[in-house]
Amino acid sequence: MPQVAARITHDHEKWLKNYFKTKSAGAEFILPWAVDMFFKSMRAVAQELNVAELKTVLEAYQGVKILPNQCKGAYLFLQVEEACETEKVHNNHGVSWPNLEAKLKRLSDVHSTALMIWASAYWVSKVWNGVSFEEYIKLTCG
Repeated sequence: MPQVAARITHDHEKWLKNYFKTKSAGAEFILPWAVDMFFKSMRAVAQELNVAELKTVLEAYQGVKILPNQCKGAYLFLQVEEACETEKVHNNHGVSWPNLEAKLKRLSDVHSTALMIWASAYWVSKVWNGVSFEEYIKLTCG
């Protein structure tokens, strides 16, 4: 099995040791579970948001670095709201801001976090370099 080296806080290390037989056993459980939760959440988000709205979120996350402590619906909402207000990214894709606003506010923090990871991954991953928004949405949310 391939290994991953991750840096975690002392609190996270303590939690893994307390809830699993070993820190490694905990990490081997949590990482695949987190990936599965990401894809499950993105499938749910893709049922809630249409393609034009997903494109708007993608564009709103260009050049944005997300941090674990900012993985909440409020941060997603603020990022997209700012991009729509200042750069009118929703107009580029024919999206109604009030409709998108209502949908974003209904997302859970878990779904919002998945959407933020998904949107920022488009811009930083070498795999998606040069892939159109449409193709990215189709391949990752289809």
